[in-house]
Amino acid sequence: MTDTLAHGLSTGVQAMSLNLSAEQQQRLLDYMGLIQKWNKVYNLTALRDPAEMLTHHLLDSLTAIAPLTRHTLGEPIRVLDVGSGGGLPGVVLAICMPELHVTCVDTVAKKAAFVQQVAASLKLTNLKGLHARVESLTEPYQVICSRAFASLPDFVNWSRSALADGGVWMAMKGKHPQDEIDALPSDVKVFHVEPLTVPGLDVERCMVWLKPSLSLV
Repeated sequence: MTDTLAHGLSTGVQAMSLNLSAEQQQRLLDYMGLIQKWNKVYNLTALRDPAEMLTHHLLDSLTAIAPLTRHTLGEPIRVLDVGSGGGLPGVVLAICMPELHVTCVDTVAKKAAFVQQVAASLKLTNLKGLHARVESLTEPYQVICSRAFASLPDFVNWSRSALADGGVWMAMKGKHPQDEIDALPSDVKVFHVEPLTVPGLDVERCMVWLKPSLSLV
């Protein structure tokens, strides 16, 4: 099974044209192994089948790498993953983009503790799990991201206090969320929506980029 998963990951990485080293790919597999190992204790995901975890969680989260890389241009910025759960996509971002400083915040203490455990086990010094409500955070992050977390209006309202000057929100969504976009506060604007393709998964996915309208050029 391990060889099958490794092949599936490698194939998916190639399909997305990602430049990930063998070590990074192994870390991703090790991370998935930790999810499987601790799932019963931490209640991280409803999925139990490793092949489904690979497509629905790992490859799905990997679709954020190319768009985020284009945005950051390799700069060592601070990223906040809101409602991160078991660390998706935050842990994946930390593994694949070591220049980032990634904080995964969750209101469930066990899930934040799991991310801390992943950081220690995989020696990811650029990753931190934080048990808190996102509304309470005031340290600035240049990118605030979420994956299947909440509606866009709730996402931006709850995390606004943690957005750095000139920062952006990056929301991973299913189908194009026009109703949510229409319901956004008047001072938040969507500046880009891009479709995402998850290898091996026939579903609609997109990335919604937002920022405060006052910073629009």
